[in-house]
Amino acid sequence: MLQVLTGSWALFLGMFMLMVGNGLQGTLLGLRGEQEGFSTLALSIVMSAYFLGFLFSSRYTPELIRRVGHVRVFAALGSMISAVLVAYPVLVEPWAWAIGRVIIGFCFCGVYITAESWLNDASSNENRGKSLSLYMIVQMAGIVFAQWIVSMGDVSGYVLFIIPSILVSLAFAPVLLSVRPMPAFDTTKPMRIKELIRASPLACFGMFMLGGVFAAQFGMSAVYGSRVGLTVGEISFFVSAIYVAALVLQYPIGWLSDRMDRRVLIIWIAFVGAAGSMIAFLVPGNFFLIVLSGAILGGTSNPLYALLIAYVNDYLDKSDMAAASGGLLFINGVGAIAGPLIVGVMMDSIGDNGFWLFTAFLMTAIGCYGLYRATQRKRDTSDLETVPYAPVSAASTVVAAELAQEVYIEAGEDDEDARH
Repeated sequence: MLQVLTGSWALFLGMFMLMVGNGLQGTLLGLRGEQEGFSTLALSIVMSAYFLGFLFSSRYTPELIRRVGHVRVFAALGSMISAVLVAYPVLVEPWAWAIGRVIIGFCFCGVYITAESWLNDASSNENRGKSLSLYMIVQMAGIVFAQWIVSMGDVSGYVLFIIPSILVSLAFAPVLLSVRPMPAFDTTKPMRIKELIRASPLACFGMFMLGGVFAAQFGMSAVYGSRVGLTVGEISFFVSAIYVAALVLQYPIGWLSDRMDRRVLIIWIAFVGAAGSMIAFLVPGNFFLIVLSGAILGGTSNPLYALLIAYVNDYLDKSDMAAASGGLLFINGVGAIAGPLIVGVMMDSIGDNGFWLFTAFLMTAIGCYGLYRATQRKRDTSDLETVPYAPVSAASTVVAAELAQEVYIEAGEDDEDARH
């Protein structure tokens, strides 16, 4: 791990600062929007707009990179991010923020794709898995650190909006001054949705539902915290708990995934996540239980994302795995766009705890559909050529997913060689 860090420290440092900037702007807009008196519907549209931009970027940024190159795309998108961040406190209108979030989502996805392709190029067969794990740790650490910064500043002022703009601007210096020239860029065309559904209906359904869960966590958790009367410091701690648990539980769940029937594990994790959400729903207003629910939900939903990718790979040829990852990320993105809108409607109609009822419903739906699929297709793991689990963050793009696929394939080939 240390060798990976020393070899790509500039890239990891840049990505850490980028994730701090992204984590700051997500929480900040929720808190500032509450202070400005934005309606729940308006805030849900603002939060949903990010995922719309992210989804479009996942399709169009690769073409931009092919036309003008990594460096130009990286620098141009970074400049746009920095500009939008400082524009937020100047244009305090829901429509302006929604447009800004579309641009931010597009640009952040673009810089992630560029950075992840650099990471993939710098990784070897021997350290690719470690690079992916360290990349995910850096992502989560950046988001958690961002929450600490929020708790130390004044949400009603300008400084907390300027800080992420500065960090994003600084993030590009170590990356652009140290990375080596990139080879020709290429990503695999996503598999058609019909083919993915045929391979694994559970993985497709689960990815769509998880899109809504992730959008609620990333976009609406600060809004929920503000609505139930938490202080800025408590909201920051609550959001941090979601991502810390996601990081901590990623590896034990991955260990289990390689040692038991993955469909059974998916069902159990989904129901545990739903039960965690119901704790805060049934006993509202208790800060400890709110944090506990957030940690359980984050600690189950994020590993479930990587688990579903590993699950569908069990039914695919190695040559189709990269294409499948692109299709699954697209399905997840569509679910993420709808997530904040539905959460906003539920919070308006049944109260602030509609946030927890929404996430509990989605996780329960995954578990129930897994039980249904168990009656439709028997899963004899002895007949499957299962591939090892690799950690993938929900904030990653198709490039990181393809990097994970290479880890799957290489680990599977190593296991096969060992057996022979």
